[in-house]
Amino acid sequence: MFKSQKHVFWEALLVTLFIFGVGVLSGVILENLRTSEISDLYQISEVELLDIRLQNEIYSKGEFDCEFAIQENLKFTDKIYEEAKILEKYEKARRLTDNLIIKHKKYDLLRAMLFMNSIEIRKNCNTSYHNVVYFYLAEYDNPRLDLKAKQQTFSKLLWEFKQKKREEILLIPIAANKDVSSINVLLNQYNISREELPIILINEEIKITELQNVEELEAYL
Repeated sequence: MFKSQKHVFWEALLVTLFIFGVGVLSGVILENLRTSEISDLYQISEVELLDIRLQNEIYSKGEFDCEFAIQENLKFTDKIYEEAKILEKYEKARRLTDNLIIKHKKYDLLRAMLFMNSIEIRKNCNTSYHNVVYFYLAEYDNPRLDLKAKQQTFSKLLWEFKQKKREEILLIPIAANKDVSSINVLLNQYNISREELPIILINEEIKITELQNVEELEAYL
């Protein structure tokens, strides 16, 4: 009787270990698939940004078509915004590896460069759009529950704002708590501290730390 119970125990243990191992392996495979897709998205966006940067260098050497430059910038910003939502979905599902954190840093650097390009275009052209940069705390750093709730509200209202204003605004979300030097320099340039996050920066001048509705955003344009 004792040997029979012991045999059952070892069988149960082996089955448990097998199921656990399969679960861990499946999680790693799924994570790697997510990372691979994000890596592909980043590489495509990186090529497009290099294209825009080269265009800006060409424009800086003489007269250029401002309307064309503006439309290209708006188009690229919208693409990056949609890809940011995909990244956010994958990031929330992250469990076993830190690969997504690295990919996210690359995306934030990409968006920071896009912000710089947009500033240059606004300086040289009579633009009708507004820069709206959303500096926020990445979820994987586990911000306080009240900050998470605040960021959910900000994200929802900014999405509604973008749907309403379309080409009137460039909406650029940037995670600001990854200790990326260039982004830290940006925060310092606009006198934004870690304690103020999340924060919305409009046209490099207006800082919004509290927001209740879309109408408040519209009032700043």
